Amino acid sequence: AAAIDLPDDAPLKAKSDWTQLGKSQPRTDMLGKVTGTAQYAGDVRLAGQLFATVRTNPGLGAAMTSFDATEALAMPGIKHVLAVDGGVAVVATSTWMAFQAADTITFEWAAPAYPASSADQAAQLAATFSPDFQDSQSRDDGDTDTALKTGIRFAAEYSVPYLAHATMEPMVAVAHVTDAKCDVWAGNQLPTQVLTEAASITGLKSDQIDVHTTLMGGGFGRRAEMDFIRQTLQVANQLRGKPVLLQWSREEDMTHDAYRPMAAARVTATVQDGLVHAMDFQVACASVIASQTGRLGYSIPGPDATIVQGAKDQPYTFPNYRVTGYRVPAGVPVGSWRSVGSSQNAFFHESAMDELALLAGVDPVQFRLSQITHAPSRSVIEAVAAMANWGTPPPQGRARGFAFAFSFGVPVAEVIEVEQTDAGIRMTNIWAAVDVGIALDPRIIEAQVQSGIVYGLSAAIRGEITFDSGRVEQSNFSDYEPLRLRECPPIAVSILENGEKIRGIGEPGTPPAAPALANAIFALTGQRIRSLPLGRDIAFA
Repeated sequence: AAAIDLPDDAPLKAKSDWTQLGKSQPRTDMLGKVTGTAQYAGDVRLAGQLFATVRTNPGLGAAMTSFDATEALAMPGIKHVLAVDGGVAVVATSTWMAFQAADTITFEWAAPAYPASSADQAAQLAATFSPDFQDSQSRDDGDTDTALKTGIRFAAEYSVPYLAHATMEPMVAVAHVTDAKCDVWAGNQLPTQVLTEAASITGLKSDQIDVHTTLMGGGFGRRAEMDFIRQTLQVANQLRGKPVLLQWSREEDMTHDAYRPMAAARVTATVQDGLVHAMDFQVACASVIASQTGRLGYSIPGPDATIVQGAKDQPYTFPNYRVTGYRVPAGVPVGSWRSVGSSQNAFFHESAMDELALLAGVDPVQFRLSQITHAPSRSVIEAVAAMANWGTPPPQGRARGFAFAFSFGVPVAEVIEVEQTDAGIRMTNIWAAVDVGIALDPRIIEAQVQSGIVYGLSAAIRGEITFDSGRVEQSNFSDYEPLRLRECPPIAVSILENGEKIRGIGEPGTPPAAPALANAIFALTGQRIRSLPLGRDIAFA
């Protein structure tokens, strides 16, 4: 390629000449997905294959002191009980046998290093709002301290809990290691890191390793983690020549995640002449970057931009605007969760904006528009307002909530309509407008926005990971319940193309969902909920 004489300027095909781009294409993977014939890592079958599962310390990140697998090893079909990171793997002739045997093993576990209960963790979080823990002051426009002395004053605190990824497919991988070759099959979000892990564990060179990235039954950031892949490789490396499929149980998956951080925000602001005169936005949470990269063996110095992501980069034109991030000491493993820092900061920021609009006596949509000059952002706000008929009263017994967020370069505005029923609050309609710059496949964009909204609402309504005695209390969908089909209303999506460049859409649909619903609940009931999940305070139908 270096010998090819390339032109200095290679013009792109004009958009008017496109024949495929910009149009929704047939989904060639759809038939397999709807008929159950699509191949995931759990479907891999090789000659002589064994099946495994793991049990690891429920005190996350802590070691295993000892174990007794006598009963497990005496059960039919059980081949081995082997050491892996944080615990043991049970190897059997079927996954079911491995699951059954794993339940009979007794363990002694070391205690984790983080605060043992959710209440203690919340106290640590609150204590982090201190100069000693300041991670960055990422935005400081005007003279916020002086400006906060004039106008109508507002102050509020908001909080969100830890969240699991709760992918529909629990963690699973297959590895086959010989003295000359290693193959790994896994749904994963970092195939080059899988290669690095395989080389480290097996001692083989990279050209002796093949990584087969299969379909994922949900990722959302969870499958950027290497824990389940490392465990699979550790077992296969100890049983060279035997392919091994290692499958986590749902309970192991729910209680051994790299969670979306517990976080809190303190917002102080003043309004004057119908506008935000000053805002001091302070947010505290653990560092996703330090936690995630640390598990991969890397160290990234300096502030973590995800702590203030979705707050510092909003296109509001407040004359006095300060955003400060505080880093909670490392403890519970945290990681990338769909839209990362924007997922919590949009809830904090847009809940505050709704409260400030009320304080200023200005319509919530007009309140945003009056303080945004960024044209693509204004366009999505105006578009969703038109879609939802925002200027007209909703049907009797219903109310609407609005939220806006700029994340990953994509402005997104959403409106959620709710009504009160005898069984509780029910969502009746959702509207969303997004600007991706260039819409290459509108139907996939629509699906991604709808998916992001459903994911965000699942967390907003019932999502919560809590701790007692250092252990996660939730273990399955029975106590970590996602949004049900009967609860999900129609979701209309408008796709705009005013942005300066093409952008991704897998994450931006999620951040506005929680604040839009919280703002709708306030509009309907007068109850302002500042802490998620909303289902702790409100019954949903």
